[in-house]
Amino acid sequence: MDPKPIIYNLDYYENMLRMYSATSEHITKIRWDFVTETKATHVLDFGCGCGWFRAYRPENIEVDSFDVASVPQTGILRKNYDLVCMWDVLEHIENYTHILAVLAQKTRYIALTVPIIPEGTKIEKWRHFKPYEHCSYFICSELDALFQSIGFFIVKKGQPECPPRKDIWSFLYEKIDIET
Repeated sequence: MDPKPIIYNLDYYENMLRMYSATSEHITKIRWDFVTETKATHVLDFGCGCGWFRAYRPENIEVDSFDVASVPQTGILRKNYDLVCMWDVLEHIENYTHILAVLAQKTRYIALTVPIIPEGTKIEKWRHFKPYEHCSYFICSELDALFQSIGFFIVKKGQPECPPRKDIWSFLYEKIDIET
């Protein structure tokens, strides 16, 4: 029996709250530590899900939140942000190039987490191979090339959430204006 497609609705997010609230504060702290060097004061959490990144934000940082589902969110309230975050988002979007191009016009930094296929792994046997949930799969070099194509270059990458999250990588990109 084939699994059913994931529907990102209120039931989905209520389930996420039940399953992951115990670890959300810990993972969110790791994410805030990962982006600290941006010195961002205005942040957009694009694909905010349950809203943990906004809920656990440091003082004096404003976080707007947006998601495709009808979950509590502020919406995109500013024309520009210091930082746009996409935590566990990109792999769920089939055609992400347009979204990235739009977001690239709104920020200096983009931070994200995404599953990265380990070298030599057969994708069909990989724990993050979820055809009804994940629309896109990445390796580091492809992701870096994608962001370079919209004017962003890698500041840092790594696996600060591992453990407990196996094969999840974090990336921080900065927009570099190259004068010709």
